[in-house]
Amino acid sequence: MAGRVQGKVALVTGGAMGLGKADCIRLAEEGAKVIVTDIDIAKAQAVADAIGGEALQHDVRFEDQWQRVLGHIEERHGRLDILVNNAGNVIFESIEDCSTENFRLQMAIHVEGTFFGCKYAIPLLRKSNSASIINMASAASLLGYSSIIAYTAAKGAIRSMTKSIAMHCQEKGYPIRCNVLMPGAIETPMVQAVSGRAGKEEPVPEGVLPKEALGAPKDVANAVLYLASDESRFLTGVEIPIDNGLFVRPER
Repeated sequence: MAGRVQGKVALVTGGAMGLGKADCIRLAEEGAKVIVTDIDIAKAQAVADAIGGEALQHDVRFEDQWQRVLGHIEERHGRLDILVNNAGNVIFESIEDCSTENFRLQMAIHVEGTFFGCKYAIPLLRKSNSASIINMASAASLLGYSSIIAYTAAKGAIRSMTKSIAMHCQEKGYPIRCNVLMPGAIETPMVQAVSGRAGKEEPVPEGVLPKEALGAPKDVANAVLYLASDESRFLTGVEIPIDNGLFVRPER
């Protein structure tokens, strides 16, 4: 099936690398006009050049930058069909080690970034016939991890926020779905860096994966594509783990 998001206008934050880059590529492959935003404009531009999209420098923590980015999209495209709130990072600190500064930083990037994105994108998304907000949480928000207290707290907030936004859009009669993905261990530069795998990337096998395997960015990108397409028209307020069964295993 080709052209699953043909002609749709998509904004992907944190699109310069990792999951965001994979999302941009997959959406463009299926016909979307993709706006790639990132704090690293050089890498964002490289992705945009490769897929025939646009690149904008964008720090999701700042309200005025969201207004600038969405103003550009409105002026150039007149509407927005797909918002992927992907931008994020992780700081490894426990409850006793985590500084107030780092806790607030994680909240600003993940929670406030998602809040600003949804808040300021909804007027543009309402101009679509069938719009989709795709937020990015984490399997860590389901399980809890002592070493990433701020990250798990932030991702948990995104899950709750997603449900509230989905309800709001339905109550208002807006043509907007809002769902959240919860990736597990995916082979990205961030995972490689924290696991000592940097420079040791190995091909991810096809088919059903063994439980120890890491997923590939395309595993998340394919889910993004489904939620972005009209195939998911009856799906809103839903949490989707992409974790190779991590959450259902009793030995977790």
